[in-house]
Amino acid sequence: MKTSEELLVIKDLHTGFRIRDSYFDAVDGVSLTLRKNEILAIVGESGCGKSTLATSIIGLHDHKKTRVQGEILFKNKNLATMTEDQFNEVRGLDIGMIFQDPLSALNPLMRIGEQIEEGLIYHTNFTKAQRAERVLELLAQVGIPNPPRIARQFPHQLSGGMRQRVIIAIAISCKPQIIIADEPTTALDVTIQAQILDLLKDLQAETGAGIILITHDLGVVAEVADRVAVMYAGQIIEEASAEELFTNPQHPYTKSLFNSIPQMNSSGEKLNVIEGIVPSLLKLPRQGCRFSPRISWIPASAHEANPALHEVAPGHFVRCTCYKEFHFKGEEGGRS
Repeated sequence: MKTSEELLVIKDLHTGFRIRDSYFDAVDGVSLTLRKNEILAIVGESGCGKSTLATSIIGLHDHKKTRVQGEILFKNKNLATMTEDQFNEVRGLDIGMIFQDPLSALNPLMRIGEQIEEGLIYHTNFTKAQRAERVLELLAQVGIPNPPRIARQFPHQLSGGMRQRVIIAIAISCKPQIIIADEPTTALDVTIQAQILDLLKDLQAETGAGIILITHDLGVVAEVADRVAVMYAGQIIEEASAEELFTNPQHPYTKSLFNSIPQMNSSGEKLNVIEGIVPSLLKLPRQGCRFSPRISWIPASAHEANPALHEVAPGHFVRCTCYKEFHFKGEEGGRS
């Protein structure tokens, strides 16, 4: 049973990286809400700001080189203004993070059981025996066979899928209310991907946690997401329920993403690609529609000077008016 209870509210978030003497926003005016017992997928190409949004929420930036402005409201506190000590009380306990690359996220010199136990030592009053029992319970929960043996091993002794399960065990060790999963199935074969996705759905159903799923894989989104926010060049350009987005995409970028997915019946045909690339931070246009250079055949008059999010259906938001006149190159003009 889904609920409307809000866990996390992001308002006008700007995360900028310092390049020479100036800051350039990689996340530019993002507003989102995560609800209890919901999987919210953040979708987009590499370089669009998805992972920066995730690390902004959990405070993992170098504060000397990064500027975070806006509100990230959790339990009536603004995470964007927290000190490192304050964040240490939240990370692991209230917000868990599943990292994209488990091999680099795990300490190669520590046994698996010790790494899972770290959060329990910091955030709970468990005895040593209770922590040991909880470690084995977590390993079993994420589907790892023979937990006592795995707890004694080091990361390099495990497969990629096993390491990813260990990362999930660490993230859920203190039963956080929010889990951020940054590309949790990258570099895993399809069988292991399916197991990891099933595991995330089971965990969410059991704990009622809100999950933010960062991914570029629309197949993963279709499998697990309740709502989807599509990011491009640091902004949310479309947001809707997963069902609505897949049946009725509106923004030219979203349509282009779907159009670039290989089809079963397209043998021998050229793959559809999106022209151009995501602009770099230094070259990112800060005025007008940021996707317009990649759909140059659409007239300039179709775009807004300052694109805003428009509610085109209940709960379905699209940035800029260019969606009204978009068509794929070579097709007849008018709305596709």
